[in-house]
Formats: sequence, structure tokens, C-alpha cells
Amino acid sequence: MTVVAFDFDGTLSDSEMTVLLGDRRGVADDMADITERAMNDEIGYAESLRARAALLEGLPAEDARAAFDEVTLRPGAADLIAELNDAGVTTAILTGGFERGVAAALEDENVSVDHIVSNRLPFSGDGSELTGEVEGPLVEGTKDDALEDLADDVGVDLEATVAVGDGANDLPMLEVADLSIGFDPKPAVEPACDVVVTSMAGAREELVAAGVLED
Repeated sequence: MTVVAFDFDGTLSDSEMTVLLGDRRGVADDMADITERAMNDEIGYAESLRARAALLEGLPAEDARAAFDEVTLRPGAADLIAELNDAGVTTAILTGGFERGVAAALEDENVSVDHIVSNRLPFSGDGSELTGEVEGPLVEGTKDDALEDLADDVGVDLEATVAVGDGANDLPMLEVADLSIGFDPKPAVEPACDVVVTSMAGAREELVAAGVLED
């Protein structure tokens, strides 16, 4: 059995959740600047995530939900996930992004994965707006630990795992997986990748070459 773990923002999706949310709060440019610095490993991921979440304080709940509903999978992602599922491969999404956006994108394509590890943006006590905080296992936690925990749960060694990602917060899982696929990776990330692709079709080709999928 093999585990294939995908990053979400920038990998399975070309949407950036915090930017979609930031558009509705009028802080998208600030969000994008912080995101770019984090993905290039110029600032710590937890610091950047908290900074972006803080900019969203007071965003009305209906605007937040509408932004999450705009999150989409990139072309070919749903087909690749479905093919992996049909092949008996354990599929996972390990993302510092937010569970509601991931769920919306998967539901829109009528596809699912076996495991999702993600963060969340809490609402105020009355549910009317975002608090500006962020919670979840991948705020301070890292994706290598998440991948190792997942492998343990499934009952496979890390040598039977594949990681697909693009940014600095993906580095830990790319470094420990048996096969690390960089999806149009940032310059600081590319050296840790065994192979680099720029499309889901390219990712599929590498999974075929590795024997994870049949051609």
C-alpha cells in the first residue's frame, strides 16, 4: 500500500484561500506579500499564517463562506485523486490552509480523499465574523510529522509514501517522503524535490514511473 500526500494551495488548487478571503476584507495585496515571503522561506510559516489570519479579523461570516466556496481544484486534480483512489492508494491532503475551503473544492468536483489534515479560522462566539485567529495541527506542527503519523495510522513505512508540494511549509514532508514531487516549486524548495512537474498530468506520469499507478 502507498500513501500519496498532497499540499493544497498552489498544488491541488491554484486558488490561494487567504487571498480569496483577503479580497473580501480589502487586504489581498498584504496577504499575497506575506504568503510569498513564507513560501520562499523568508519568514516562518506559523508567523506568516498568524499574520494573515489577523488581517481577516472582523470579516463577516457570510463573506468568509462565500470566499471558501470560490476555492477550486486545478485542472486534472480531481481525475488524479479519483484514479489513485480506484487503485487502492491512500490519498491525503496536508495543508496549512483551511478545512472549509478544501471541503468545498472537493465537493464541487465530487471527489474525496482518505485523510485531510488542515487548519481552521474560528468564528466569534455568535458566529457572525472571523476572530482573526487561526487554529489547527499545521499552525505550529509540520508536515513531516503529519505524514509520519498518517503512515503509522495506515500501517506503512515512510519509504512507501509520496509527497507533492510547492512551498516552504512542504519542505519537511518532501524531505522525508520516499518520492518527493515538486509542483512548480519555489526556488528554495526545488532542491528537496526528486522530480519537478507543472501539471497534474505531469504528476501522474511520475506516479506511473514510480509504479504507484499503472499506465
